[in-house]
Parts: sequence; C-alpha cells; structure tokens
Amino acid sequence: MISQPSKHCTVELNALPSRIGQVRRIVSAQLRYWRLDPLIDRAALGVTELLTNVHLHARPDKLCTVEIELSLDRLTVSVHDRDPRLPEVRDATSLATCGRGLSMVAAVSESWGVRPDGESGKVVWFTLTAPAPAPSPALPMRPPYAAVAGAGGVGFVEVEHAGDGLAPASGGGHAPARSAVAG
Repeated sequence: MISQPSKHCTVELNALPSRIGQVRRIVSAQLRYWRLDPLIDRAALGVTELLTNVHLHARPDKLCTVEIELSLDRLTVSVHDRDPRLPEVRDATSLATCGRGLSMVAAVSESWGVRPDGESGKVVWFTLTAPAPAPSPALPMRPPYAAVAGAGGVGFVEVEHAGDGLAPASGGGHAPARSAVAG
C-alpha cells in the first residue's frame, strides 16, 4: 500500500475579531486548493467558533495557532492557545445569544475534543471526513489516436485537432493505419 503524505497548514495570530475573519478566509482558500470544497462551510464555522472562544475566554493573552491537517480521508482543524483551562460545553437555551460554540462544533464535525498542551495551554480540535479526491481529467495520448474500421479489421490512425473535431494527421489524406495487433 502506498501511503499518502499528510498536508498541513499553520497560522499564528491574536484571536481578535478582525483576524478571525481573515483566518476563516485562509482556511477556506486552503481547502479549495486541496480540492475539499464540500468541507469549507463546516470547517469555516468550526474554526470561527474555536477562535471566538479564544477571543472571549483565553488568558493570559489571545495568542493562538490554527492548524489544519489532511491525512488520508480525515481533515483535522485544531486551535492551540496558552490558557490551560479546558472549555466546557454549556446547555444553552434556544434564546441564548452565546454559549453554543462547542455545541455547534460538535454538530458540524465527525468528532471533536480538547487536550492539555504542555504545562500552560490547550488544544481544541475537530475532524471532518474528507471526500475521495475527484479523478483528474483524462489527458489524450500524444499524439492522439483514433480507432478506424476497415477491410483489414480495426486499426489506429494518428490524428490532430482540426477545429472542433479530429482530422487525420496527414493534412486531409488518410494516415497509414497502425494495427493494434503486433506483427
């Protein structure tokens, strides 16, 4: 089995409202680059909620690091900050205007969690299942060949692009047939 190396992106910032929007756009652009467009909305929402929590609750400062990592079929988004206090999921009422961040992260992700990070800090993370990569468009053989049927069976002729269709390479005449069978 051939293992695929993981893809990784890291952004360090102070979790201020203006920077949160910038990081959301960076994450979205990175996922587009990795061709993970179906994950953009959920990843952007999750990272926004985690960074908002840093902005509202982290002490002694708002310095944090956002990491996104794609490994096989799993995208992991994590936020590292320097506050050792672990967050708690709150039971927010339907009319509450705050306190739902981790509940929203849990709702949009496959899994999420928090762990201490060294002696002074923590990491809050969530994962999303990455869709299978789209197949690359088929590239034509160079030079292109077309199958032709004739009295001698099926063969191949070299062709070139002429307008919207294919034309024989010999400029209007027929190119010599090439047999698909050796000999």
